[in-house]
Amino acid sequence: MLWLFYPQTTQYTIMTTKQVIAVIAPKTPHFVGDGFRVHNFIPSVYPLSMQRMDPFIMLDYNSKFYFSPSKTPRGVSPHPHKGFETVTIAYKGKVAHHDSTGNSGVIGEGDVQWMTAAAGLLHKEYHEENFSRQGGEFQMVQLWVNLPAKHKLTPPKYQAIEHNQMGMYKLPDNGGLIEVIAGQYENVSGGASTFTPIHLYNARLNKGAEAVFSFPAHYNTALLVIEGSILVNHTTKVATDHFALFANEGERFTLSATENAVVLLLSGEPIGEPIAAHGPFVMNTKAELLQAFAEFSAGKFGELV
Repeated sequence: MLWLFYPQTTQYTIMTTKQVIAVIAPKTPHFVGDGFRVHNFIPSVYPLSMQRMDPFIMLDYNSKFYFSPSKTPRGVSPHPHKGFETVTIAYKGKVAHHDSTGNSGVIGEGDVQWMTAAAGLLHKEYHEENFSRQGGEFQMVQLWVNLPAKHKLTPPKYQAIEHNQMGMYKLPDNGGLIEVIAGQYENVSGGASTFTPIHLYNARLNKGAEAVFSFPAHYNTALLVIEGSILVNHTTKVATDHFALFANEGERFTLSATENAVVLLLSGEPIGEPIAAHGPFVMNTKAELLQAFAEFSAGKFGELV
């Protein structure tokens, strides 16, 4: 428990510790298309339902995996999305993407693509051609972020957040770096704009370093260890490729690196609306889901080959 004193108001604020309530090992991986070998954490692992993790409604983790060279890029063929956002975070390898609105690009190592599907589009993603020809280690996270009802029909858009566009907070004593993708850490803001309050960071911690984080108690908060291993609050070990869920109580917690580590942290304010999800569509009601399927079947999301 930490007491904070504000001399101008003579007020004391109690900041309590946020505790880990579950450490979750990765499930057996499966392939999405032929280019993404993923462990799904959200929503297929208890207690990580869409409602419990709101606004984070899906998290697929392509743990480090070697893809052999291929003349034909592996990936996922055209598919629709509606009602939410996809966030692709590249740790190793490169992904090329195209959509039915004419957007395209490459997500390189260290970069993030924040795609607002919202009103609906077709999308495809493949290993970038040079990476495909050479082969190599591939490691990615794809996170789906829900949208509140009033924004679900927003026109689609992209935010291409290159590594050098992220907010960077250097920890003291050569402790490492906090890359702020969205939200704020200390006085550093992230490059992504969001529809609801969200904090998304990569904490790159050197062995022996510590970093302190604080989020509102009611935010849904979790982390995924991408590399290395850590202790949370000096007691709970979280190993490589493991996911940790925090209680919706307390605000402040500490990460300590027992070896050089990379940790993805996510914390967001719950939207608190009904969720109706099926495949690539996430709406609020069954009727809206049926409408999304009808729009897709009628070709209203455009064309993509």
